[in-house]
Amino acid sequence: MTKKILTQTNTYEEEIKKSLFIGVCFPTNSVDDFFEQLNLHLDLNATHNCWAYRIGNEYRFNDDGEPSGTAGKPMLTAIDGADFDFVGALVIRHYGGIKLGTGGLARAYSGVITKNLQVAGFENYVPKVSAMVSLDFQYGQLLHQLLKQFDGLLLQHDYNSSGLMSLIEIPKCNLEPFAEKLNNYSKGTSKIKT
Repeated sequence: MTKKILTQTNTYEEEIKKSLFIGVCFPTNSVDDFFEQLNLHLDLNATHNCWAYRIGNEYRFNDDGEPSGTAGKPMLTAIDGADFDFVGALVIRHYGGIKLGTGGLARAYSGVITKNLQVAGFENYVPKVSAMVSLDFQYGQLLHQLLKQFDGLLLQHDYNSSGLMSLIEIPKCNLEPFAEKLNNYSKGTSKIKT
């Protein structure tokens, strides 16, 4: 499944009923990386620093003193709703003296992240898998053709007495049809190990 990943950190500000909401979204590749980057962006003079992240199947969020479920979770919902992955989000709130209520807070926090991600630079992320392919010499050209057809890459190519050993990288969703075609064209002699 294709997701979007940020190409750089993006900031979006909005004033809502005299409170300033500053949304910061940044690419991240691990939980440790998220917290390192979060610490760079926190505003210790702000009323609240609420955050959320999505890194593959891992996610977390924090309301930082706002009523439970009104900040972090709506931010995570905004990330998921925009189909982003490997992203960290922070909303810095400077309270302006007017209470928004729980619904207003949830709309404010999710809205700032939604608007941030709408204007942020991104690229599509396609999960890939590495595999070792072994086949007879005569099918070397076929391997190259099929890798091109299925958006795969040849990472390493070695020759041995039994044929070719090739390390490839291919989109996870293409591995099965690639393996099936390679097996059919090589008359069942190819072997693939992930």
